[in-house]
Amino acid sequence: MCQTAGGFLSKIAVDNAANSVGIIGCGWLGRPLAGLLMKENTQVMATSTREEKAAELNQVGIDSRVLQLPQAPSQLSGHDIFSCRKLVVCITPQLKKGRVDYPEKIAGLVAAAEKNGVEKIILLSTSSVYNGLEGEVFEEAGLDVNANKVAILAQAEQSVLNFNGLSAVLRLSGLIGPARHPGRFLAGKKDLANPDAAVNLIHQADALGLINCLLKQKQVQGIFNGVANTRMSRQQFYQQAALALSLPEPAFNDLDRGITGKVINGDKGRRELSYQYQYDDLVLWMKNNEN
Repeated sequence: MCQTAGGFLSKIAVDNAANSVGIIGCGWLGRPLAGLLMKENTQVMATSTREEKAAELNQVGIDSRVLQLPQAPSQLSGHDIFSCRKLVVCITPQLKKGRVDYPEKIAGLVAAAEKNGVEKIILLSTSSVYNGLEGEVFEEAGLDVNANKVAILAQAEQSVLNFNGLSAVLRLSGLIGPARHPGRFLAGKKDLANPDAAVNLIHQADALGLINCLLKQKQVQGIFNGVANTRMSRQQFYQQAALALSLPEPAFNDLDRGITGKVINGDKGRRELSYQYQYDDLVLWMKNNEN
C-alpha cells in the first residue's frame, strides 16, 4: 500500500542518486514536496523563475536553480535540473494572465528530458481540462478541445504522455490547505450562481501524497484525477466553510437550481496507486480547524 505523505522509510544514499527528483516550479505545492522528499533523504533539486526566490530556497536548504521558460532547446537541455532521474513539473499555465505558451514550455521540458535520459516525468495538471463536461467524469473522458483553454491544457498534457520514458499526468481539482481555506473563497458574497453544482477539491496533503505515490511506484503511469470524495452542493459546502471560520455565509440565487455540473471521480488513483486520502471528508477537516 502506498502510504500518505510523510509515511515512507528513508532510502540509503546509493538509491538517492538513482531516485533524484527535480521539481520545476517550487511554489505552493513544489516547496512542501521538496521538504517531504528531503525528509526521506531523497536527493532534490528545484527551480524558480526568479533569482531572489531561488536564493531564498537555497537558504532554507532546498538546492535551487533559476529556470526561465520557454527557452531554446539547445540552452534548456544543458540545465542542471535534467541531471535528476525524475521530474515533477509544477508550473502553472497562467491562462488568466493571457499566456498561451504553456504547451511550448512543457514540450521544451519533455524534449530536454529525453535528451538527458530522464526516466520519469510527472505533470501537475488541473481538472479545468474537463471544462464543458457534465456528470461523473473519469480520466478517459473525451475533452472539449474546441474551447481554447481546454485545448492548451490538453496539448501540454499530451507532450508529457508522449515522453519516451515513464510519464504521468495528475489532474488536480481545486487546491485547498495552508493559506487556502475555502471559507475565505466566497465568504459574504451575494447572488452567487450554481448553488447545486458539485464541489471538486483536494487538500494539499493529499496532492503531495499522490505525487509521492507516482514517484515511488516505478511502472505506474498515465492520467490520474486528484480529488477528495466530498459530495456536497456548492451552496452547502461554502456556507459551512464560511461558518468554520466565523465569517459571513455566502448567498446564492435560485436561477440555476438543479445544475450539478461535473463530478470528478478519483477512484483510479485510489485503486491503482493504493492511496488512502488523509482528507477525503473536507467538511470534517474544516470543522477540526486543521491546516
